[in-house]
Amino acid sequence: MPILMITGTGTEVGKTITTAAVAACALTAGRSVAVLKAAQTGVRPDEPGDAAEVARLAGPVTTAELARYPEPLAPETAARRAGMTPVHPQDVAEAAAKLATGHDLVLVEGAGGLLVRFDPAGGTLADAAALLHAPVLVVTSPGLGTLNTSELTARELRARGLDLLGMVIGSWPASPDLASRCNLADLPAVTDAPLLGALPEGAAALEPADFRTAAPGWLASRLDGVWDAEAFQAREAPQGVSVTP
Repeated sequence: MPILMITGTGTEVGKTITTAAVAACALTAGRSVAVLKAAQTGVRPDEPGDAAEVARLAGPVTTAELARYPEPLAPETAARRAGMTPVHPQDVAEAAAKLATGHDLVLVEGAGGLLVRFDPAGGTLADAAALLHAPVLVVTSPGLGTLNTSELTARELRARGLDLLGMVIGSWPASPDLASRCNLADLPAVTDAPLLGALPEGAAALEPADFRTAAPGWLASRLDGVWDAEAFQAREAPQGVSVTP
């Protein structure tokens, strides 16, 4: 798995923090890591973007950003409104492949959800994943509504012949409601994909050293962590709900 695409079921689900956790675990395991942000939107030229946030939390990773657009919109829309050149899936694939020649793991973070458009031709992160034959990790939210968006994302990946590595909950609340707790069992069922982690609410606010120490406890062994899906589900799911890793 030299290249891993990381997408979400939508915006603000915890993609960047999950990317940082995956990077931190890989670094702890002794692997060299590069992080590629396909398109950064809504950030000024002098502000740190998502890739910089990953590096701040995870540690010494190589970072790259293909394009930056000023307005917080979908990349294609933001590029068009700014009169700037859009990013194409081929650009993402070529940049990731180049980084993979010098790193054990390249993490490619998308923008928004899987089918958010990069260019006027409708190119998406899914198209870049297809060009790279790379697996896709999907970050989702825990609460009401997540089953629909998660299943739709999983179905689209499989319809395109792409490898869905698994699902990660980007922010698990300190006091989860009933829907979140039930979704621990339902998410693997509706997506037919393993639950590979759950990051605690507020993880991004941790000091970097604390983040790196804690990260392996949030992710499963497939992502170089020690998180146990069955134990987490047994502890958090409602009594009487059958859980599946």
